[in-house]
Order: sequence, then C-alpha cells, then structure tokens
Amino acid sequence: MGKYEAIKPTLAKRIVFSFDEALAKRGLSRPHLPRITKAKSLPVLGFVFVVSLTLVYVVDPYSGNLASASTVQVYDPNDEQNQSFVFNEEFAVSFERGGYRMISGSAAKSYFILAAPMPAPGSSQAYALEYIAKRDWGMDQFSCLVNLWNRESNWRHLAKNSSSGAYGIPQSLPGSKMATEGADWMTNPQTQIRWGVKYIAARYNNPCGAWAHSEEHNWY
Repeated sequence: MGKYEAIKPTLAKRIVFSFDEALAKRGLSRPHLPRITKAKSLPVLGFVFVVSLTLVYVVDPYSGNLASASTVQVYDPNDEQNQSFVFNEEFAVSFERGGYRMISGSAAKSYFILAAPMPAPGSSQAYALEYIAKRDWGMDQFSCLVNLWNRESNWRHLAKNSSSGAYGIPQSLPGSKMATEGADWMTNPQTQIRWGVKYIAARYNNPCGAWAHSEEHNWY
C-alpha cells in the first residue's frame, strides 16, 4: 500500500459528510458546536444520574401518582413534628338510606359511603370500632374506615402488595413504619389498626377525609 494506508471513514462520519454535502448544495453549512470532552461530560452525566435516581424514589409505583409524604419519609404518628403534611379539608356527612352522604367543603364533591354493619365480636373491625370511639368518631366514620380498608386489603392483616410492598390492613408503605405501634406489626391486626387510625387522623383528620382522597386519587 505504500507509505500511507487508506483509512475507511466510519458510518457516523460518512453520514456527517453526506449531510455537509447536502447543505453545501443549498449554500448552507453545519454550525460547528464546541467539542465536549470526556472531562466535561462526566459531571453532566453524573448530574443526570442523580436526578434520575431521585425521581425513582419520589414517584410512587403503586399509585402512579407522586408519592405521598408518608412514602418519602419515615412517618411516625406519635411524632407531632412529623405532621407538616396534614390534609386540611372539611366535610359534611349526613345519613342516607343504606349509607352516608359526604359533601366536601371546598370542592363541593359528593361521595356516598355504604353503611358498615355492626362487626362480629372479637374481630378486627370490632377492635377498630372500639378504638375509634375513643376519638368520638361515630358509625359514619367507621363506615368510611371499613370501606377504605376493604378496598386496600379487605381487612387482611397479612396482605402484601406485590408491586409496592405495602403491607397489612392499612397497607402501610413500607410496612415497617407500623413498628412505632409494636414489634408485632407483621402479625397483629390490632397493632396495624392503631397505626392506621393514627396515620389517618394525622393526615386526613378522619376516615371520611381519607376515603374522599382515595376516591379522588385511588390512594391515601
């Protein structure tokens, strides 16, 4: 081949040459962009990676919406300083045949909640009714709670969402947050109920507020 060997341009360079020729025929030229070196590209790639990783933790895979504050931070219902995200909404609840009619104060939306029957003695729902009575919540709020947790777990204390990992009757995400109410949070429905009621009270004021949010966003 002589002193010099023929060098075959790469496919990328051939495409660029063809593009330049097409522009030249029209009296145009390709703008010369500054060359991005490896040293300059690494910080940019690092920034993109950090932002992408952050979004993975902010987006809630279970609901498809932005994750609630309880999924971004470890929520302790006994810690009053950790309740800056309280859901402030007023509702008017009235009895109707077969259930309760709830009207939101700001959005003026109407929700119907089926009336919950009296629970069987010794059941998880019986414990929940006794527990919420200490907060002066009546059968309207109990009905909202029953319907909410029917939707979430059907009141199964071993229920685990295969997609998100949410666990227990209130579907705590992660389930370990319920450890603030007892070390037996994985197997004791009463521990789960106490945590779930405190969570609802702190964030939505009452179960009907949580039900309205669940109706609107399909998560609470």
